[in-house]
Amino acid sequence: MDVLLGRESIPIDRAVFTTLLVNSVAGTYVGYEHALESGSIKYAVLVDLARKGDIPFALFFAPLPVVQEQVKLKTKKLLAGVNRETFSIGSRSKVELRDVELIIEDLIRKQQLLRKHDSSLQRNRIMGLLRDHTTPIDADAARLMSALGLSSDALRASTTKEKALDLMIDRLEANQVLVSRSVQHYMPQRLTHVKFSGMTIRDNKVPFIFLAGGDHGDDQEPVGRTIFTLALMAVLVARRIFAPMTWDGGSTETNPGREYDIAGAMLMPADRMQALRPASLEDMKTASNDFKVTASAVTVRAMRLEMISGETAADYLSQLRDEFRKTPTGGPRSQIHPWNAVRKYNGRELTVRMLHALDGGEISQGDFCRSICLNKLKPSSIDELRRAVE
Repeated sequence: MDVLLGRESIPIDRAVFTTLLVNSVAGTYVGYEHALESGSIKYAVLVDLARKGDIPFALFFAPLPVVQEQVKLKTKKLLAGVNRETFSIGSRSKVELRDVELIIEDLIRKQQLLRKHDSSLQRNRIMGLLRDHTTPIDADAARLMSALGLSSDALRASTTKEKALDLMIDRLEANQVLVSRSVQHYMPQRLTHVKFSGMTIRDNKVPFIFLAGGDHGDDQEPVGRTIFTLALMAVLVARRIFAPMTWDGGSTETNPGREYDIAGAMLMPADRMQALRPASLEDMKTASNDFKVTASAVTVRAMRLEMISGETAADYLSQLRDEFRKTPTGGPRSQIHPWNAVRKYNGRELTVRMLHALDGGEISQGDFCRSICLNKLKPSSIDELRRAVE
């Protein structure tokens, strides 16, 4: 492999080049593919790929054993917070570690900062709460909801699905389970080329849930789907499962798994489902507004409770997908203010606690803007961020 600098050609080990880039997000960029095809790469392009992949540039000129050891150490650090394997429910999608590595690194770094600067943090009570595989599903759901200080009645009483989602996030963060949400251009990594639901990141005090945005490919309205995703990921934290996660919200698999059923019982308790007794497609839609989830989630839950057959569920899900695809998209999205975007990606709880560390002089304004805001905010905008979390 040749690095082209002006008229000069500097040889580097092709194995070193591929090892560094295939294990980083930079390996998803077209510059990498072109270099493999041509056997050469311009110096400026290599520098740009190194920056995008957070790769020390000198490593491209290091011996292969040194490079392999550095990649091994980086992967070990990532896997300390999240498992390499994707946790999938009814989905064939897989998530490569490089697809989300920079987000993982950033959230782990923020966990470390928070532990360093906030002595009030306690050992997390939600993590590992549901270790027993033999407890009845409904009992596990009730136990987790109680520990979070959340009830299905409170969720149903929310006037909109957006407010129900906010309530769930508030209760998780009140219990030191931090929630980060995808915001394009305000994260350290783009997610336009990967479809996944999110991930859970290990920490004994402040585990993180990251909720991915965008198109999940199962044709459901976004907010109701996100509510079920969040419940499912709360179950993963309680089950001590830390991994990127994909799930198909329109799956009729005969056994999507214990975690899926616990999430379903949290949001759509069996006794309430029995009272509503949804049977028709319109019933599913009406119940979805009651439970603040999607009609697809109600359909699958009804099937799991043997209220409808698998064939009926598959037919309803097909109709719901067709209806969703025909729904107008609603025009261009409104612009989000930078401070609101930073708050959404970081989560309110982490932002508030790190602002407290800033006010206490434990971190400078410059370091706050760099490590907490990823340089998306200047010191002059910190007060706007304060107002955004009030």
